[in-house]
Amino acid sequence: MPFARRWRPHDGPRHSARTNTYHLKRDIMNKTVGMIGVGLMGHGIASNIVKKGWTLHFLNHPGNQPTADLLAQGARAYDDPGTLARSSDIMLLCVTGSPQVEEILNGAAGILTELTPGKIVIDCSTAIPSSTVKLAAAAEARGVHFLDSAMTRTPKEAAEGRLNLLIGGDHALFEEIKPLLQTFAENLFYAGPVGSGHKLKLLHNYVSLGSIILLSEAAVCAKQGDIAMDVLIDLLRKGGGYGAALDRISPFLLEGDDSKVRFSLRNALKDIRYYTTMAEGEGCPRATALGVKATLEKLNEAGLGDAYLSTTPEQLGKL
Repeated sequence: MPFARRWRPHDGPRHSARTNTYHLKRDIMNKTVGMIGVGLMGHGIASNIVKKGWTLHFLNHPGNQPTADLLAQGARAYDDPGTLARSSDIMLLCVTGSPQVEEILNGAAGILTELTPGKIVIDCSTAIPSSTVKLAAAAEARGVHFLDSAMTRTPKEAAEGRLNLLIGGDHALFEEIKPLLQTFAENLFYAGPVGSGHKLKLLHNYVSLGSIILLSEAAVCAKQGDIAMDVLIDLLRKGGGYGAALDRISPFLLEGDDSKVRFSLRNALKDIRYYTTMAEGEGCPRATALGVKATLEKLNEAGLGDAYLSTTPEQLGKL
């Protein structure tokens, strides 16, 4: 199977023989977007959607960031998810993971029964792919279309409209919904059928989170071995250890600035658990991933789950 790559304008549909089920063409800009999850990432997404002329409705929730700015720009808030779903053509979910998505769609107050045929669900959460496939099948059985659209990058890029989106689902649906996705994304990676976007996200996060854990352990060892941190970082930057993870953790190692990775150790553990579950299901080697998971489990069991990932070197010193 070819490796997934970023979609480019001249590309034809991939997996065209398998993803030919979506044919309805509509004026997508006239559709109302309903959003559940206006947190650190979701607020930036919502802000860009409404700034760029779309009609936005969202669910009031204690986990939301302040939403006065969205309301001032014309967005509308709802207290009931079912009412939100009935008033929206496209439901955009930006919540923590599979349990939350399952509850939103199929729980006691699930919105799937409120969505009429032709409506669209876009799941931007980090989720277990097998759960995504089941939810998509349940949606399609009701005539509701489903895309997984996992995100990478940080709240800063979300606010700037520069996220990476990793897309799984029908290619024709992806083509139609692309104008909405481009309001808050810089790069769109079409990965294949439903669930593929979430698979790609877990692969990305394993490499990204694993690299930060590796660098954190090295930093602790350097400190205990009386190696100057600036010298270690300079060497890594000029050698084989350079990469995005080093750029993100260096401000904390050098200056105590933990703002570059605003991602909790609790969420990091959740993502690595999702990855190891996926890898086991696919029959893939995962010994290193299990080691990363064990480290994150120790940090969380020590009550450090709320700490940012960028502070991992400091948190490891507390174990």
